[in-house]
Amino acid sequence: MEKFETVVKPKTGWFDINIKEVWQYRDLITLFVHRNFVSQYKQTILGPAWAIIQPLLTTVVFTVVFGSLAGLAADGVPSFLFYLSGTVVWTYFSTCLTQTADTFTGNAGILGKVYFPRIVMPISTVMTNLISFAIQFAMFIMLLIIYCVKGAVHPNAYMLFLPLLVIQMAMLGLGTGVIVSALTTKYRDLKMLVSFGVQLWMYATPVTYDINIIPQKYMGLYMLNPMTSIINIFRQAFLGIGNIEISYYLISWGVTLVILFIGVIMFNRVEKTFMDTV
Repeated sequence: MEKFETVVKPKTGWFDINIKEVWQYRDLITLFVHRNFVSQYKQTILGPAWAIIQPLLTTVVFTVVFGSLAGLAADGVPSFLFYLSGTVVWTYFSTCLTQTADTFTGNAGILGKVYFPRIVMPISTVMTNLISFAIQFAMFIMLLIIYCVKGAVHPNAYMLFLPLLVIQMAMLGLGTGVIVSALTTKYRDLKMLVSFGVQLWMYATPVTYDINIIPQKYMGLYMLNPMTSIINIFRQAFLGIGNIEISYYLISWGVTLVILFIGVIMFNRVEKTFMDTV
């Protein structure tokens, strides 16, 4: 008979993540992913169809307001596809951020009763949203094929960057989310500002406008936003618009890794005492 033994040790280091232990709890991650996805659409009439309806409605609004009225869409590509590409990418990142930010306060009942690596919960949140992203991306690809047949867009080999872009968005959403979750255990006001801050971040990212409207003298500062390079490369890959500068993309990866590193440190520190403040 196989013997099971679990040794629970105090966290002493600043960057203390036991990857082996997290892997041992992969079944728990799967259960959390299933729970999160089912509860998200439970008692809704349309169910997972909302994963398609929401970005479509948002894209229609962006197309009318920012494309037709304000004229901020890129030239040479259909406005609807331009805004849909930005919406699909941004939705995945922003949802990862906002839901991960609620890790401690939203799951205090579970976290206070049983032991498991706490980082499992934000990881499962990121993976749950990956399912919704896959549904939305499939919808985007179907529309992209229609426009390709018409000759309106010209995808290219940069599409191979997609897995790397998804990984970066997941890491960025995870890192930013756990920073907010660590702070909200003590400062509840931040929870009220999350949605507002995410909206401001969206307007600092080329989701609703073409990146070419940014003056060149501010481009270096503007590209410090990691999501800017991600959306820029995504549109270049699938729509054939924009320019990719590897230096800016490397900078975005550097910022992403710094945010993730800080997030893990803060998560580890708060994890020790969060039950006293939640």
